[in-house]
Amino acid sequence: MSVLEPLLKKCVTISHIKQLQAHLLISGVFDSYPFTRAKFLDFCAVSAAGSLLYARQIFRHITFPVTNDWNAVIRGLAQSDTPLDAITLYCQGLRFLPCKPDALTCSFALKACARTLACNEAMQVHSQVVRHGFVGDVLLQTTLLDVYAKCGELDNACKLFDEMSVRDVTCWNAIIAGLAQGNRPDEALKFFKTMRDVGFKPNGITVLGALSACAQLGAVQQGENVYSYIRDQNLDMNEQVCNVVIDMFGKCGYVGKAYHVFNNMRCRKTIVTWNTMIMVLGTNGEGVEALQLFERMSKEGFRPDNVSYLAVLCACNHVGMVDEGVKLFETMVKDGSVIPNIKHYGTMVDLLGRAGRLKEAYDIINSIPITPDIVLWQTLLGACKTYGNVETAEKASRKLVEMGSSSDGDFVLLSNIYAAQHRWKDVGRVRGNMKIKEVKKVPGFSYIDVNGVIHKFVNGDQTHSNLQEIYRKLEEIYVSRIMEHGYVPETDYVLHDIGLEEKENALSYHSEKLAVAFGLLSINDENTAIRVNKNLRICGDCHEVMKLVSKAYKREIIVRDRTRFHRFKDGMCSCKDYW
Repeated sequence: MSVLEPLLKKCVTISHIKQLQAHLLISGVFDSYPFTRAKFLDFCAVSAAGSLLYARQIFRHITFPVTNDWNAVIRGLAQSDTPLDAITLYCQGLRFLPCKPDALTCSFALKACARTLACNEAMQVHSQVVRHGFVGDVLLQTTLLDVYAKCGELDNACKLFDEMSVRDVTCWNAIIAGLAQGNRPDEALKFFKTMRDVGFKPNGITVLGALSACAQLGAVQQGENVYSYIRDQNLDMNEQVCNVVIDMFGKCGYVGKAYHVFNNMRCRKTIVTWNTMIMVLGTNGEGVEALQLFERMSKEGFRPDNVSYLAVLCACNHVGMVDEGVKLFETMVKDGSVIPNIKHYGTMVDLLGRAGRLKEAYDIINSIPITPDIVLWQTLLGACKTYGNVETAEKASRKLVEMGSSSDGDFVLLSNIYAAQHRWKDVGRVRGNMKIKEVKKVPGFSYIDVNGVIHKFVNGDQTHSNLQEIYRKLEEIYVSRIMEHGYVPETDYVLHDIGLEEKENALSYHSEKLAVAFGLLSINDENTAIRVNKNLRICGDCHEVMKLVSKAYKREIIVRDRTRFHRFKDGMCSCKDYW
């Protein structure tokens, strides 16, 4: 073995590897020293000089393969462009090979499962881990935990984490990242706190997961705590961490804080940093500033990439800078260094559609050099709702059906368009199709952070501990405050052909209204904005109510919906009613 290492280092081509293999065969090493053979096979499977295909051929011709031979090829396949082949070889080996798996075999197979999101196969490997007594292997348990988290099997991930007798920072990172990415960000932050409480020191990977959770929840207080830790530990010397901090502050609605981090980075800015800041400005309605930063980026020597153009086009889209957006898109096409992709075309369709230029948006979809995807037609359908264009909406809807879309949003948008025109039979037909196709509407919910505690509300919520006070506050808002400012319920946003009073009641209990009522009850400082995060796009009636509440109560209200921020102050919204 001591002789093999220097020989392997001298192998820089597959020809050298074949010469070394010939030497090992002639000298009898290949058959007499399985450990040396496995080391050679591993080098052939994973090194830049080697060939995974050739390693597989060698493996097939080994008469009595040992576990290390098997591991070498599975490892190579798990890292390759065909990780599913690693799972196949693992399963075949269990059935036909004379050797048994060890902890490394299971680990490599699990890494392949993580890359292919093969949850059922991961469970089978898990059973082998238990069967062969590898449950005490922390690395293996962490790999298994990572697979469950990436596959969305968060209950299994949490159960496995709880059962681990020994934990290290890596397994904490896996569970925090998994929960943050799996729509359980509140739990991710609880794990982050517990991790520190029990004496573990979060590293750069840990804080990325925690920041992602803060961004999803809009939990800026907890985000600032994480950022304070980052600075104390000098983790802000990593540009990826700084980029995520900027993104977090932006998604919490704190553009100034994001800009402060951007301007005072202790590490070098990358193109990703610039793109992140431009996107933050855009989603917060700072279109002019986003365009200025885009121009500044070019002046400082950074050549815009496809993400840069997408970010600045989105910024133009959010504030209705139609001519500027069209000019940027034409510049990108003429420059030739960036080829427009489906997202660029989608943004242009949205930009023109929001401006009421539906024919131009429709023409773009029909003329682009790449096949339009479902999102393009959904974007056009959304614009049709805004302008009540039934004819174009029906064309978009037919295209979506042809493409096999089963999104609840497609049906809801078309129903809204028909409902606004009082075409109740068509509304019923769409709802009937939803039942036939078993399409379920995604429930709306909203979050609000009060004193570091996240409160979640659903439409018509009946579970909150302060339920009675919240509903009394809502009654006060409607009866005593916003009616005198001219509020008229926008009942066109209710799908059902029901009485006016029932429609008004259906609108009154949307999740963001409940969250704002709770915020008015709980946040007494009039200088503190009420911040709400919503999983869906805010409806027109809620948008109008928020404007009037900000005026009646002299409070700033910030709502982050699925696509952007709305800052309500003195009866106005930062989007200028353009969203």
